[in-house]
Amino acid sequence: MADSWEALERACGACRGCALAETRTNVVFGDGARDAEILLVGEGPGQHEDEQGVPFVGPAGKLLDDMLEIIGLDRTKVYVANIVKCRPPKNRDPLNVEQDACIGWLRRQTALLRPKMIVCLGRIAAKAIIQENFKITEQHGQWFQRGGVQMTAIYHPSALLRDEGKRPETFVDLKKIQAKIREICTHTPC
Repeated sequence: MADSWEALERACGACRGCALAETRTNVVFGDGARDAEILLVGEGPGQHEDEQGVPFVGPAGKLLDDMLEIIGLDRTKVYVANIVKCRPPKNRDPLNVEQDACIGWLRRQTALLRPKMIVCLGRIAAKAIIQENFKITEQHGQWFQRGGVQMTAIYHPSALLRDEGKRPETFVDLKKIQAKIREICTHTPC
């Protein structure tokens, strides 16, 4: 039987598939429109996300909201999720074993959502979704296609908070995303 959103979220909330389950406050399942044509994927929750159970609610989330606004989007028009659903200690990068234990949840979310476009937020998401040897500094803003889904990666909002010099490139990438949305999406105005 196919998953429903509610059943999948319940099952994910009970997951004990890796050591991150031992230190989490909340599972951060995902947020947004469950019929969205656009899926945004980050690497994993930080402290604010762990506390609230919602992805991208801290400073990086505020910047992500501003980035979406630049191209006429907000969270009611997209779906936001992460590679791992529990916070890695001290916001470290999720380990491969943690990503492997958790990627099935994202795959099942993607199967329910059936997006036309996936935007990877940062290197870790791009390596997990687009290609294992993805180089964010060289390949951000480029388009890839798999299974009829258009995929691209941009710098993670946290990276843009640390290095404002990457913002002009990201603005160009956002405008490319906006153009692709206008080209392939049927119910996502931007």
